Amino acid sequence: MGVVRNVRVDVILLYMNSVAGELQRFKSEFFRALAHPIRIEILEILLQGERSVQELQDILKVDQPVVSQQLAVLRGKNIVAGRKEGTSVRYLVCDPLIGELLTVARRIFNNHLVGTQGLLRELQRQERRR
Repeated sequence: MGVVRNVRVDVILLYMNSVAGELQRFKSEFFRALAHPIRIEILEILLQGERSVQELQDILKVDQPVVSQQLAVLRGKNIVAGRKEGTSVRYLVCDPLIGELLTVARRIFNNHLVGTQGLLRELQRQERRR
């Protein structure tokens, strides 16, 4: 009976490790899809409302192929979706929590900046004392 229990525990642990590994891979791929300044800017724009490629191109001041390429990455991870409207496609953010994620990221960045500025001020004070 003890051997069977050990095998069950091993199988359960193996399964849990596998699921955890899949979750880590999903997170990694998700954040990789966000890891481009133009994609972040596209998301910030789309959080305000649907836009076409042409509208995004005009706002971002980049060529149409660049916008389309970045949208393809975001679509590939189901971060944005397209909705056909006449002859154009209007893009939107699939999950409004993306806005919260970007807000938290901005707060983390600001905290990092504040810490860096504090360190810089301290270094400057030490230099003046010398």
